[in-house]
Parts: sequence; structure tokens; C-alpha cells
Amino acid sequence: MLRILLALVTVLVAACGFQLQTQLELPAEMAQLKLQIQSPQSEFARRIESMLEQSGAQVVSTSKDAATLEIPLNRIRQEVQSTGENARVREYRLRHTVQFRLLDNENKVLIPLQTLEQSRIYSFNRGNILALERENEFLRNELSESLARMVITRLVTFGK
Repeated sequence: MLRILLALVTVLVAACGFQLQTQLELPAEMAQLKLQIQSPQSEFARRIESMLEQSGAQVVSTSKDAATLEIPLNRIRQEVQSTGENARVREYRLRHTVQFRLLDNENKVLIPLQTLEQSRIYSFNRGNILALERENEFLRNELSESLARMVITRLVTFGK
């Protein structure tokens, strides 16, 4: 019975098109990368550097042979999304914007300046400020992770 159930689950998973996410590999031009980023201590900076290394790049501070990933804009804004009675805030929108471009080792533009933006909406509850702070932090981390993954995907598809 267990074998039949296992076989059935395997067939169903295969039939739905499920595939494990493979490791993204950067092109050879990006084997060594200098990372120039606004706010280098930010969560986004840590995530992008980690993902670059996982994708096969060696992140260096100086090298004549290294390509340069410039990230001149890395900004998170919190905006009022909606208000309720007595003009009190009910929801906020957390908006994270990143701009990047890729230069080769001779400062020739390989990928022109691109802008990526993601946002999340969350409710404000005056009675639970501690939970609000945790949700805000969680959403900031999620947005950083998502945008870093999007940048890596764009770098991987360079030249294809």
C-alpha cells in the first residue's frame, strides 16, 4: 500500500511540472565581481553578495579583471496605504526600490541601468505595536531576498 501511495505521489508531482530550483550560474564574464552598492551594510547588500557567491562569483574589493555590479539605489520607503475613521492609519505599504547596472573590467556597460521595485501592504494595529515591528522587519527581509534574486536572475540571463 505504501509503495502504491509513493508511486502515485511521484506521478502527480511529475505531472504537475514541479521541478526543484536549480543553482543559477553566472556567465564567465562575472567570475570576479566588484560590488559597489549604496548602503553596503543593508540586508539587501548582504543578500546580494551571498547570492553572487552561491552563483559562482568571487566578490572582490579590487581587481583589474573584475566586472563591476553597481547598485546606486537601494531604498526602502514606508507609505500610508489607507486610513480609517478619524484619519488614523489602517494600512502601510512597504516599497523597496533597487537600481543596478553591470560594467565589464574596462567600464563598458554590459547591462544598462535597470530599476526593480517590489512592495507589500500590511495592516496597522495600534494595540499590537511589537507585532507590527516584527512584521515590518520580516517584510523588509522578504523584499530584500526577492529583489536580490531578481538581480541575480537578470545577471544569469545576460547574453542569452
